[in-house]
Amino acid sequence: MNRRVNKADKVARKILPRYKLAIRIFIILLIGFAASLAWIEFHKNLPMLNAVAAVEPPAFKQPETLNGLLALSPAELEHCDIARMNLLCAEALPGAGNLNVAECLATLDQWAQHIKAETDRNYHHFKEDPANYSNSEAFYKMLMMAVVLYEDYGVRYNPKLITSPEATVANDHFFADSRDILIHGLVGPQHLGTCSSMPILYIALGRRLDYPLKLVKAKGHLFMRWDSPTEKFDMDATGKGLDKEDDEFYKKWPFPLSEADIQAEDYLKSLSAREELSVFLSIRGECQTDNGQLGDALASFSLAYKLMPTWKGNQVMFAQARQRLARPVMLAQELPMNPSIPADPNPIQQAPRNTFQTP
Repeated sequence: MNRRVNKADKVARKILPRYKLAIRIFIILLIGFAASLAWIEFHKNLPMLNAVAAVEPPAFKQPETLNGLLALSPAELEHCDIARMNLLCAEALPGAGNLNVAECLATLDQWAQHIKAETDRNYHHFKEDPANYSNSEAFYKMLMMAVVLYEDYGVRYNPKLITSPEATVANDHFFADSRDILIHGLVGPQHLGTCSSMPILYIALGRRLDYPLKLVKAKGHLFMRWDSPTEKFDMDATGKGLDKEDDEFYKKWPFPLSEADIQAEDYLKSLSAREELSVFLSIRGECQTDNGQLGDALASFSLAYKLMPTWKGNQVMFAQARQRLARPVMLAQELPMNPSIPADPNPIQQAPRNTFQTP
């Protein structure tokens, strides 16, 4: 019996190594066969892969100059930083001689980080008393931004330009200094602006914090809107604190709006990037007009009109710019060149109002 077992062991010792070797060879051949199939399939699909790679758009590059900005398509504009758009529209304007776009953008990035830190640090106030913030975390966040900009950075409406809607007059040279109407004046040493620039500052900072903020037009005024699928409200932050409003308010202030006005100008609508740029270019044209740069103003109004030709204000400003260039205005008191064309839309130099204050 033992002899038979020993003999079987000897046979097993001879057969098993050969069996294992055969399995290894089989596995190697199987892997090689699978690799060959994969290689054939890859080369079969290579033209398709190359075609997909060819149509994939390159990473969007933010424009460095006004000409670069103007060369963007409407789809590309949606990827452009609103602050950059606004700053590039200040290029070569009076009051923007020392403009450094990169430094301004870096300042905005720094301010946004500080706003986030302060918002997080004070969040317990909202949790303890949400009713004090209209039961809205979104409003709490915007109010904190307003407080930080006012108290920590000294952002103010330029006191020289404060007046009431009733006191608004034509030819007041409101747009003469680009620092008052575009955001480089707010991030610069003086930290002063107007309703033409302050909403854009808030929107630029808010978008850096992923807040769903939009720019909105009223008659003679710009304001901002929190516009998310779950919450929507209008805001003004040109005084101390933050005003939370609704569309009905801006139908009456600063000037009454009819339904025809709203349709003709897209008033009270959350603007797209293309529409934002049209607004900024018209502001640029107003600055050039106030400084007697009539040819440049015509170019700016023309660009604003091409972006949004359906806006009545763009039509009027473009037409008036052409007339001014044909017959320059020598005196501020001169009558309108064509009585059939309404006066230029004037900005509202906002007077301080009662604002929602932090506790």
